[in-house]
Amino acid sequence: MNKDIKSEYVKRTQKDYSMSFKLQVVQEIEQSGVGIKATARKYGIQSHSTVTNWLRKYGSFDWTNQSPYIVAKSKEQQLLELEQKVILLEKQKSFLEHQIERADKKAIFFDMMIDLAEKEFKIPIRKNFSPNQSNNSQKTKKKQ
Repeated sequence: MNKDIKSEYVKRTQKDYSMSFKLQVVQEIEQSGVGIKATARKYGIQSHSTVTNWLRKYGSFDWTNQSPYIVAKSKEQQLLELEQKVILLEKQKSFLEHQIERADKKAIFFDMMIDLAEKEFKIPIRKNFSPNQSNNSQKTKKKQ
C-alpha cells in the first residue's frame, strides 16, 4: 500500500461554505449538468442534500413546477412587483436625500468651526489653493 497517494476529497465544515463557493457549486451543476452527488464529492461537501438546498435557494430551476424555465408572470403580478419596486425606490430616495441634507449640514458646521478656530487662535487653518496650482501638477516632468 502506498501512503503517498493523496485523495482529492477534503472534508469541510459548514463554516467553510461562503456565498461565492455556494454560487460556484450551483453554477457548475446548472451549466455542466454534473450530478449533485458527484459535485458534492468533488468539493468535499459532506451531504448531497446541502447542495440540493443550495440549488433550491440560488439556482434557476423552478422547484414548484419541476421545470428549468422561469414561469411567465401575469400582468397583475408584474404590476404588483413594479409597484413594490417603486415604493422601495421612493424609500431609498428619501433616505438618501436625508443623508445628503445631513452631510450638507455637517459641512456647514465644520466650516463654521474652522472659521471660529482661525479667529480664536489667529492662525490660517485652510490652505489657499490657486486655480493654476492644480494645472501645474499635471505638467511637471520627471527629472532624469
